Amino acid sequence: MNRRAFLAGTATAGAGALAGCLDAFDSGGSVPEPVALTGGKFDDDHGMEIGPHGGANAQIFYKSETPSEREEGPFWFHTLVFSGFPFYFEHDNRGWEMDVFYVTDYSNVDWTIQERDSGSAMPSPMATETFGDATEMTYVGGSDVMGGMGPGLHPFSKESDAKAFADDYGGETVVFDDIDRGFVENLREK
Repeated sequence: MNRRAFLAGTATAGAGALAGCLDAFDSGGSVPEPVALTGGKFDDDHGMEIGPHGGANAQIFYKSETPSEREEGPFWFHTLVFSGFPFYFEHDNRGWEMDVFYVTDYSNVDWTIQERDSGSAMPSPMATETFGDATEMTYVGGSDVMGGMGPGLHPFSKESDAKAFADDYGGETVVFDDIDRGFVENLREK
């Protein structure tokens, strides 16, 4: 093969690879970033204000669906047990295609257990940097520490943090794929 044929072949292959990369980027290859849930935002499932109830928050971006009152952005939730995961299950069954599911990442938060009339509760951080990918978390369910509206499901990006939390406050550690309707229903009954 002569030099000219080699260079022409290389240029064609490079252009094809670049076009493939650009197509992936243009077709939504990037994942949306989480948004801050500050400023008096209300849960898209039950309409309750995010923040005052304590516990982990969630936000779910879908490829083709947005909340009716907003032109873009995620659906957001003030509790995982009573809103975030039930909403996810329901809409997964409807065939909604998820871009990303974010939850509070307590491994990335300097948290302190809050004492409330209803018992001990986790705080409710709402800043952008306090969220992580729900599918990569280790969760503690069934602990003595409440979340928003009652029983908590506390997410940690570091498995060791989740295990330490469970050792201190009870409960069991699970990963995203272990959480189904039955698991969430059992938490609700506690």
